[in-house]
Amino acid sequence: MATIPVYRWRLAPEGLATRRQLRTAGLRPGGQDVAAQLERPRRRRDPLVAYLYQVDLALPVRPMTPGRRSALLKANAARRRCPACRRDAGYVIPASLGMCVPCHDLSEQCAA
Repeated sequence: MATIPVYRWRLAPEGLATRRQLRTAGLRPGGQDVAAQLERPRRRRDPLVAYLYQVDLALPVRPMTPGRRSALLKANAARRRCPACRRDAGYVIPASLGMCVPCHDLSEQCAA
C-alpha cells in the first residue's frame, strides 16, 4: 500500500490544491486519487487534515441543469419543513433537535 506525501500548513508545492481551492478556480477533482495530504498543527489536539489534488488533472465543474436546480430546491425545502407540525420553519431544522424549536420546546414541557 503506497503512502501519500504529507505537507505542513502553507508548504504544499505548486500544482496541488484542496477541493475548496479547486472549486474557487471552477474545477473539481474529477475522480482522481488524493495526491497528497496537508496538515495544520493544533495545540493539544490532532492536526487538521486537508487532501490535495493535482490541478492539471482536475476537470471543469459540471454546469447547473434545470433538473439539478429543481432537485436542490426541493431538498432544501425538505430540510426546512418540521416533521412534527409540517410547517416551513423558515430555517434549516437542526439535526440535534429533529423538529422546529417551538415543537421541541413543547415536547420538553410535556415530558417534564
